[in-house]
Amino acid sequence: MNRMVWLDPAQQRVRVQTGMSWRELQELIDPHGLAVSIMQSYSNFSIGGSLSVNCHGRYVGKGSLIHSLRALQLIDGDGQVHELSRERDPRLFHAAVGGYGGLGAITEAEFDLSLNHRIVRRAERVALDEYPAWFAERVLADPASVLHNADLLPPRFDAPVAVTWSRCAEPLTVDERLIARNGDYRRDRKLIWSASELPGGPWMRERYSVERLLREREVVWRNREASLDIASLEPSTRRYSTYLLQEYFVPVPAFAEFARALARLLRDFEVHALNVSIRHAPADRQSLLSWSPTEVFSFVLYHKQRSGARADAVAGQWTRRLIDLALDHGGRHYLPYRLHATREQFLRGYPAAPTFAALKRQIDPRGRFRNRMWDKYLPR
Repeated sequence: MNRMVWLDPAQQRVRVQTGMSWRELQELIDPHGLAVSIMQSYSNFSIGGSLSVNCHGRYVGKGSLIHSLRALQLIDGDGQVHELSRERDPRLFHAAVGGYGGLGAITEAEFDLSLNHRIVRRAERVALDEYPAWFAERVLADPASVLHNADLLPPRFDAPVAVTWSRCAEPLTVDERLIARNGDYRRDRKLIWSASELPGGPWMRERYSVERLLREREVVWRNREASLDIASLEPSTRRYSTYLLQEYFVPVPAFAEFARALARLLRDFEVHALNVSIRHAPADRQSLLSWSPTEVFSFVLYHKQRSGARADAVAGQWTRRLIDLALDHGGRHYLPYRLHATREQFLRGYPAAPTFAALKRQIDPRGRFRNRMWDKYLPR
């Protein structure tokens, strides 16, 4: 299920089987000077899984994956094939994207593509209170901006380091078009371990990684920056500890207040947070279970915790506090991660869930498409 069905380079469109990974698609479209329009920061994920969570990345002004999607094919529990689009059965189309596999198996998808430009990296520090206006004026309003994120670093999480990749015509500083597969990431893993375990780890990260980012200019192909490998984050062992993600979306006007409250909570609970990465997304009023019904900033929390049930229970306590914090600021949490949220929190953040449940009863009356998330949260 990882075959390309067709490619139209002139129209910048492609149809694929959804067992394909983004990396596999990049290898097929790069020779045509094309790039994926919207995907996660790392290229290992399957396209079908990405549709099921309605993923997003660092793409400026793009938001969730549904915005680049033209059509999809879904097979229901009785084996019936549904060809879906905004014009053809739009209700099922909008529910399947971000539907976490609850309605059927997404087997094919048709996307708009983008051109594979050269991009240049620029990094700078921005004051927390000034960041939303700075982003709107310097990044979002600039048509050359392609990728952007800003990192909040421990222990204060109050000084964004903003990184923007913009289209350019400058000479490449790295010639390769895609990052080589099966790379050696032992150095990356050591740096992550050092930053999270050694005394003075945050200072070391600031001294070497951040200062280097601010100082060095890099020009690469867009596809190279989009072909990052998740293996670079994988620890050598998860026996004693593990690294996890959480994500929260809040409306743009609540950015600074939420950021400060988030930092206080991380310090109060002594959360072993490596960083909080900020992204932006325009409103998604298409997907039924949209995580951005209004324009939002997302806060991606990357943290380390000890392995085992006790550590997970402790993480559940502060996670539910963070979910309440996002809800109180008009936002919500992202659903693909640990199932720490209560059912009440889920329904408050995703009020269209009863509509999704009613549609599921129609298209999957025998409940063949299940997972732990829907078993816990789906309205009955």
